[in-house]
Amino acid sequence: MRYVRDLAAGQVCQIIVIDISTGESRVVHETSQMLFEAPNWTADNDLMLNGDGRLWRLTPEPGAVPELIPLEGIPDLNNDHVLSPKTGEIFLSANDWQIYAASTAGGAVRRITPPDGGRMHFLHGVSPDATTLTYTGIQPGADGTWGHGTVYTVAVDGTGTRQLTSDTWSSDGSEYSPDGEWIYLNTEAFSNEPGHAQIARLRVDGSGALEQLTFDERVNWFPHHSPDGRGIVYLSYPAGTVGHPADQFVELRLVRDGDWSSPRTLVELFGGQGTINVNSWASDNRNLAYVAYPFRDI
Repeated sequence: MRYVRDLAAGQVCQIIVIDISTGESRVVHETSQMLFEAPNWTADNDLMLNGDGRLWRLTPEPGAVPELIPLEGIPDLNNDHVLSPKTGEIFLSANDWQIYAASTAGGAVRRITPPDGGRMHFLHGVSPDATTLTYTGIQPGADGTWGHGTVYTVAVDGTGTRQLTSDTWSSDGSEYSPDGEWIYLNTEAFSNEPGHAQIARLRVDGSGALEQLTFDERVNWFPHHSPDGRGIVYLSYPAGTVGHPADQFVELRLVRDGDWSSPRTLVELFGGQGTINVNSWASDNRNLAYVAYPFRDI
């Protein structure tokens, strides 16, 4: 079975760049033929996205066409991929539930994650020194159901796996702060019922308690730092949303300079899964890429 998403009848995929200073958005690519997800922004100002289980590069200018990045020896990709801040590599999650490293130019890949009892690996972050990855680990049940998401770290050579959060509640979306001191994530740790994910952080070594950062009724996922550390954008679902489903009315919210009491809604859109699963800030700390999936009549 292929775990690859497709657009529904009448649905389009819009890859959009927003200037967080002015609020101005521009659609840089629109298609009804392929569902693209999860843009990363490269150092040379291109976007890296997944679509149809493959990796694509797109120059974020109107009229540009996505270019396939040919990868060898890897199954279909999912939407979890991050760029190394040091080496020019891209780290990728695939639908065999493992994490790989590859050149952004394509070619052969290198598997990172070790055999560890059938755990599924969903990549979300890389440390600023490019030595360590953080991912969501899920242990599937014998009946095919998935357990709670749990945050782990692993060295890029596949050694030193460390569990950071409890498997008694669901945690996901882990990403390093630019100073390398913290891991930010979304978690259900602060509620007894699913559908209450909030943004939190913890020390990279797992010491100390989870520190809750958002306290509203909405369901908040995928915190992403700007390169300078002054801004964080996250995906916000309506109250009661379980997981991070597709095809929902959602918001992108911005926190500036650590003021979690006053997040600003950047944009409301139809999306969710695939919109900003990974960090999509440009190096200028001003532009942010995201994906919307409207229907023609919405």
